Amino acid sequence: MGTSTPNWGFTSVPVPPDFPYPATVPGTEHNQRKRLWRRWNQLSRFQRNTCLLFMALLITLSILFVLPNLPPSASLPSPSRNEALEGSETVQGIKPSLEYEREPEGPPKPITLSKPVQENFRPLTKEEEENRVGENEKNSVNLPRNGIDLFSKKNQKIVFTGPTNHRQRAVVDAFSHAWKGYKTYAWGHDHLRPISQTYNDWFHLGLTIIDSLDTMYIMGLNEDFNEARSWVKDSLQFNGNRDINLFETTIRVLGGLLSTYHLSGDKLFLDKALELGLLLLPSFKTSSGVPYSDVNLGTKKAHPPKWNADSTTSEVTTIQLEFRDLSRCTGDPTFEELSFRVSKFIHKLPKTEGLVPIFINPNTGQFRKSTITLGARGDSYYEYLLKQWIQTGRTIDFLRDDYNASISGVKNLLVRHSKPNNLLYVGELINGNDFKAKMDHLLCFLPGTLALGVHYGMPPDHLRLAEDLLYTCYQTYAAQPTHLAPEITYFNEEEDGDSDMIVKPADSHNLLRPETVESLWYMYHLTGNTTYQDWGWKIFQAFEKFARVEHGYSSLGNVKSIADTKLRDMMESFFLGETLKYFYLLFSDDQKTLSVDRYVLNSEAHFFPIHTSR
Repeated sequence: MGTSTPNWGFTSVPVPPDFPYPATVPGTEHNQRKRLWRRWNQLSRFQRNTCLLFMALLITLSILFVLPNLPPSASLPSPSRNEALEGSETVQGIKPSLEYEREPEGPPKPITLSKPVQENFRPLTKEEEENRVGENEKNSVNLPRNGIDLFSKKNQKIVFTGPTNHRQRAVVDAFSHAWKGYKTYAWGHDHLRPISQTYNDWFHLGLTIIDSLDTMYIMGLNEDFNEARSWVKDSLQFNGNRDINLFETTIRVLGGLLSTYHLSGDKLFLDKALELGLLLLPSFKTSSGVPYSDVNLGTKKAHPPKWNADSTTSEVTTIQLEFRDLSRCTGDPTFEELSFRVSKFIHKLPKTEGLVPIFINPNTGQFRKSTITLGARGDSYYEYLLKQWIQTGRTIDFLRDDYNASISGVKNLLVRHSKPNNLLYVGELINGNDFKAKMDHLLCFLPGTLALGVHYGMPPDHLRLAEDLLYTCYQTYAAQPTHLAPEITYFNEEEDGDSDMIVKPADSHNLLRPETVESLWYMYHLTGNTTYQDWGWKIFQAFEKFARVEHGYSSLGNVKSIADTKLRDMMESFFLGETLKYFYLLFSDDQKTLSVDRYVLNSEAHFFPIHTSR
C-alpha cells in the first residue's frame, strides 16, 4: 500500500514510481543556474530595480484583492477524502431518522414486575415525515456538500461538565473507586485483581486505561483523563514478540483511541490508532480475505488461534466500524476496504433464514457446521449489520436487508416462551439444527439493537420483541438473591416446572458485564420511559453491594447466594469502559449530546460519528 497511500502526516510514504520529477539532465542544473545569474548581471541597475518593483507590486495586489476572495475549498483540500465522498448527499438530503414521542417527565416510576408498555413509541407518519424534512432544511446547519461527517474536519472538541444528578454522581464515585485501585496496583497493565492487589495482563496494552479514556472524558474526570493521556503518549507501545487478538484489540484499543479522538479532538489518539491499525493489517492476508484471529506484534504475522483452525464469525465481522472510521479519519482507504470486503464476502454465503454458524475458516472462506446463537461468538455479527448501515448514512442496502432477514430468522427459529410465566427468550440451535433453551447474558445486547433499528425505520414489531426480551433480561437479575444475573440462564420448557429460569452451578458467575445496562440505556434514550432507569438503578445498587471491594470491583463466582458470592478477584476493562459508562448515560439528564442520531457505538461502547455517505 506504500506506493498508493497519500502522506497525511502520520507515516513516511515511498515516492511513487510515476512521480513527475523535473525533466532535467543529471549534472546540468549547476550550469543552468550560472547562465541565469550571468544574464541578470548584464541588466542595468535601472532595469533590475524596475523588475523588482514590478514583482513587489504584483505580490501586494495579490494579497489585497485576490486571496480574500478565494473560496474556503481552495485551502488545501484533502484529495483522497474528497474523492471517496464525491457525490454524496448532505445531511439535508438524507431521509431523517425516525423519532418517537416521549412520555411526560416526572418523578421516577416505582419498580414493578409488569412490562413497560411503549404505547407512544411509534414511527412518524408519512405526512409527519415530510413536514419534518422541511423543518430540518429550515433549521439545519449548512454543512459542506461533499459528504463529510456531521463534524468538521478539525474534529471539534466536546466539553462535558460532569454529573448532574445523584445517580450519575454515584456512578462517578464508583468509577473513581475502581480507578484508584487500578492506578495503585495495576497501572499500565490490562486488568486489576482488586482482592490480591495485583494485576492481570492479556495483551500487555494497558487495556483498562484505553478502554476507560472516553468514559473519563464524558464524566468530566479531567485530571484522571490527562494522566491517562500522558501514559498513552509516553508508554503505550505496540511491539514485542506477543500475540494479540484482532477482534478484542480492535474494539477495545483501536475503538477506544478513535472514540477519544472524536470526543476530545486530540490528534495524539488518532496517531496512536493509525500506528495500531497498520500492525493489524497482516490479519487479512488469507486466501479468502476472512482474517485470522491473532497477529503477532513482533513478527507482524497473523495466524489462527492455537486451539482451532477457524476464526469466530462474530470476531471477523465486528471490526468494520473501527476500520472504516480509521480510513475516514486518515484518508487511507485500505482499512475500510479490507474489513468491508469481509462483510461483502459473508453476505454471499448461504445462511439459515439469515442466521449464521459461529465458526468460519479463513482459508476456505466457508462456515463450519456449528452452533447458531446470538450469544457468545455470534452476537455482534448481527449488531454490526445494523450499525454499519447506520454509520454509512443508510446507503448500503445489503446490510439492512441481511439484518432484517436475521431478525426474521430469530423470531421464526430461536424465540420461545418459558413455563409457567411465559417469559420470552432467545435460544440456540446446536449444530444448526437442535434447539436448546439456553441464553447467554451476552445476548441481552439485542433489545437495545432492536430499538435502535426501529428508530431508523425497521419494522415496528421489532420493538415489542425488544421490550419482551429486555424484561426477561432484567428478570435474570431480579430473580437472583444478589439481584445480579448469571453468565448463562436456561429456561424451563416443561408444563409442570416450578421456575421459569434454571441456573447451573457452572454458569452462576457474573463478570460485571454491560449488555443489559446497554439495552436499558437504548430503551430509555429512545422512549423516555423512566422504568428502564429504575431497573438500571436496582442493578447498579446490587453491584455496589456485592461486587465492590476495598480496592475496586470484583466479578462474582456465585450470584445464587448472598452468603457465598465466591469473589473471583478480577475487574475486566469493560467494567469501566462499558458497564459504568452505560450506567452514566442511562441516568443522564442530557440525552442529546451523545444521541444515536449523531453517533454509533461500537461493541465496546466507543463512539463513532455517523457519516452521510458510504
